[in-house]
Amino acid sequence: MRTSLFRRHRGRGPGRLTGILMALAVMVGLAGGTASAAPDDKAAPTRSTVRVPARAMDAVAAMQPSWNLGNTLDAIPDETNWGNPKVTKDLFTTIRAEGFRSVRIPVTWTDHQSATAPYTVDAAFMSRVKEVVDWALDEGLYVVLNVHHDSWQWIKKMPADHDGVLARFNSTWTQISQTFRDEPRTLIFESVNEPQFENATAEQKAKLLHELNTSFHKIVRSSGGGNTDRLLMLPTDGCTPGQKFMDDLYTTIKSLNDPHLIATVHYYSWYPFSINIAGGTHYDDVAQNDLNDAFARMRDTFIARGIPVYLGEYGLLGWPDHNHPSRVERGEALKYYEHFGHAARLVGVTTALWDPGTWAYLNRETLKWTDPALIAWIKSSWTTRSGTASFDKVFVPKSEPITAKGLTLNLNGTKFRGLWHGNTKLVEGRDYTLFDKTRLVLTAGALTRLTGDREYGVNATLEARFSRGLPWRIEVVTHDAPVLSDATGKTDAFTIPTQYRGDVLATMEARYGDGSNAGQTDWTPYQEFNKSFKPDYPNDTIILTTEFLDALRDGELVTLTFHFYSGEKLMHHVKKSGDSVTGTRVTPTS
Repeated sequence: MRTSLFRRHRGRGPGRLTGILMALAVMVGLAGGTASAAPDDKAAPTRSTVRVPARAMDAVAAMQPSWNLGNTLDAIPDETNWGNPKVTKDLFTTIRAEGFRSVRIPVTWTDHQSATAPYTVDAAFMSRVKEVVDWALDEGLYVVLNVHHDSWQWIKKMPADHDGVLARFNSTWTQISQTFRDEPRTLIFESVNEPQFENATAEQKAKLLHELNTSFHKIVRSSGGGNTDRLLMLPTDGCTPGQKFMDDLYTTIKSLNDPHLIATVHYYSWYPFSINIAGGTHYDDVAQNDLNDAFARMRDTFIARGIPVYLGEYGLLGWPDHNHPSRVERGEALKYYEHFGHAARLVGVTTALWDPGTWAYLNRETLKWTDPALIAWIKSSWTTRSGTASFDKVFVPKSEPITAKGLTLNLNGTKFRGLWHGNTKLVEGRDYTLFDKTRLVLTAGALTRLTGDREYGVNATLEARFSRGLPWRIEVVTHDAPVLSDATGKTDAFTIPTQYRGDVLATMEARYGDGSNAGQTDWTPYQEFNKSFKPDYPNDTIILTTEFLDALRDGELVTLTFHFYSGEKLMHHVKKSGDSVTGTRVTPTS
């Protein structure tokens, strides 16, 4: 990743895979989502039983789906420094049982290697890397091994220290190649993760990356043993799926004239949506088109020309992170994952989920999924589409008479089969009406029954079920417009008292009196969720971060506009004077 989720910066479908194993793995996820035994332990493959297809395209297809052992051997300086426990063999048993067919094992070598020639890697660390790789191989998994955060620690300095960086890079891969030369062909080498070069033009970057990739190729191939025909993975600049970057990589791959090469890129969605900035609160047409365009470029640049693509990292940069308020709304995130899996299958790209560890997807301590429902959506996308809707909440104002409320269904090629509340199927015509097959309207009578005593918050959860895939959950929420109060504080601790009254915060605009943008993100008035502001629902406040307040001009009035997912908008004035901050509620006008 551009950095780990801990430090934050920023397929091919199952196809030829064994259909029964994949289907059972998905069913396991749907039944509870916890790590569990393989569908048939006796049939589980081992390194000795996996037969790697001769064609690179077929081999990469057999690697779908894939998973990243993130923030572990790539952590700085040591394996447990970024919050994950030491890897055990049981982890890979779990990953295999959960339906994954390959793992990417990122490794940062910098702190375990001499910084001067001959750049010797510490023997104990090399041994540990080999132990972890062997555990994964023994489980019958394909393994991708790479040079990871070294990309921004010393490789980026190549423009100013060309010979020194190249010598260290070559030495690193010479040692890796020698250590792993006799491993089976299920081990794949990736030259470098998200390469970057500081103080260089685009043309210079392309030339330097070509030099690294070709040098990597020469070193591995000349090391003999299993490395003579091992699958090798080459990245674009930054692993970005931009057309120019992929064209440059295609030129490199074509020049090497080697049928055992793989192109690799990463994808974390349209940036504003991925971190919730610049108004990117929904998985809208812009975000969807960004994804569709990225996969079309992968198809046209590589796959149509016989070069397989391994999408080495995917996810959302700001979600999930269970240590902080959710910056991406849950239903919108699920729509992204559903769409992503479909698009990858459509063009034949193998995809590797970036998993930074316990606070995101797989809890490395318990070996259970932190969010079983989320992983169920990801697993389902490996094989089929699911229907969704324009949102996953229906807001019913408490202060007004209840009226009918509607959502638009996104069928995604499925057929709507009905609406359920628990085990009870709602009655069409009485409880809801379906217009033109996609416009779902809940009647006032149904909402009156579902909201019950009308306590603020979620009163009921419905399921829209479709002809295939997963049901779409719809929360019926009683709410009223939130209420903000005046506040005083310091730049290192300032909160706005907030009565949420069932609503959910989406984003915040910040502007000076002259209309210019206020805050540390000056290119948009919509500031970054969790970086500039964040809700604290248990304590009924909105927190303005020190980073945001420090960026404000002293003595100038700033108008904040808070947007909520119900559609409510509330304004608040703040002014900083030295390290003191005052906040004043702006009374809403009708």
